[in-house]
Amino acid sequence: MARESISRRTVLKGMGVTMFLPMLDAMDPATALAATPAGKAPTRMAVLYMPNGVNPKAWTPNGAGSAFELSEILKPLAPHKSEILVLTQLMNKQSIEGDGHYVKVAPFLTGTHITKTTGADLRCGGVSMDQLVAQRIGNLTPLPSLELSVEPVTSYVDVNVGYTALYGSHISWSTPATPVTREINPQLAFDRLFRSNSAGNKGASPNDKSILDLVLDDAKRLQGRVGKADQLKLEEYFGAVRSVEKRIAFDKSRRREEYLDDPLARKEIEQLGGRIKDYQDPGKASERGINHTEQIRIMMDLMVLAFWTDSTRVATFMFGNEVSGKNFSFLDGVSGGFHQISHHENDASKMEEYKKINVWHMQQYAYMLERMRGIKEGNGTLLDNSMVMIGSGMKDGNAHRPYDLPIVLAGRAGGSIATGRHLAYEEKTPLCNLYRAMLRRMNCPVKEFGDSTGELPGLSDSLYKGVVKTA
Repeated sequence: MARESISRRTVLKGMGVTMFLPMLDAMDPATALAATPAGKAPTRMAVLYMPNGVNPKAWTPNGAGSAFELSEILKPLAPHKSEILVLTQLMNKQSIEGDGHYVKVAPFLTGTHITKTTGADLRCGGVSMDQLVAQRIGNLTPLPSLELSVEPVTSYVDVNVGYTALYGSHISWSTPATPVTREINPQLAFDRLFRSNSAGNKGASPNDKSILDLVLDDAKRLQGRVGKADQLKLEEYFGAVRSVEKRIAFDKSRRREEYLDDPLARKEIEQLGGRIKDYQDPGKASERGINHTEQIRIMMDLMVLAFWTDSTRVATFMFGNEVSGKNFSFLDGVSGGFHQISHHENDASKMEEYKKINVWHMQQYAYMLERMRGIKEGNGTLLDNSMVMIGSGMKDGNAHRPYDLPIVLAGRAGGSIATGRHLAYEEKTPLCNLYRAMLRRMNCPVKEFGDSTGELPGLSDSLYKGVVKTA
């Protein structure tokens, strides 16, 4: 039985709910792949930011090109070794001048130099590369971009270096003076994707009916209009949405140790010159029964759902604010706050704890890659059609070293990136060269960006190894 063609922007509707759908075979190719090369799925881009750097002795892989071995920190990426590029010797030139962390994180995606201030008169000097994409192609999707984190914005003044901590809470900038607001509450992030009346409101009550129940009638009608293969895709998608929805559900009978109730975090805020009352918790994290790892993974699942349904093609996620004192004692062998541990002073025990926190970050990154790899799209997967970068604005939190930044790029961007390699570039190669290469793959080419000198070479050349040093 022939099935009718449906529009790519077909949605399921219910009371206050608009549910976008993944790509289906029944969708009209003319509208399904708007503004993309003929016959190809759109390319998506995500940037995941790790605060406080990494253990520099446990990051860099051995070997170059495809003949490389994952380092201790990168071992969680073993199942995805053929789908990643480890890029070494990249640096953000404009982050060198200035003390501490803030000059490293705020311009991470802009390649510019921030203005030193202790007030709200922020100036980063440029538009971040993710927002450049949002401004150019964001009209093609319901959401121009998606910005997520799990820690509230910090607003105190770091008296040690004379910068407002606001700089440490943002990597996305829509103008040189306007950081983009991040959503830190999983419920509100979910509502932003699925509840059509959530914009500008406080979001739906967690006691509201499941969105799948609200669109049930529409869903049944759609399933009757598509073939068996599409019905299976819809079942997979509905299952993924239901899973996230259940995990977000509040459980007020359970409480977890929260940032503001953590004496180590409180002490660090006060030592930096902040006041606890200035550190708000608008996400009501203290009311959620989920642990830190689960909260991170829910946010990653929301990014995956947004890409899967083409609700947006660009997203950023901050694991935490720069100078985050998040207590990682929930990891075996770790005792203390992240920022404190990153200032290891080459103490062997602290270096080991630092490494374990870095490994945890890679485990969460691997989780997102696995979710994206499991979603079929055309002749490949969602991961095949994406670029998912993880990195930090400094190599070593102890030395605040801005050289040889820890950068990994996953996904093939629709076949335009040859993965499965470690590319070791010349020292002080501009990080912005990578951004220019990524922008072109997002159909947003630029002639210059930050301190770029051209596009980063070798991304599409499977034989390229970077600059291989010889004795």
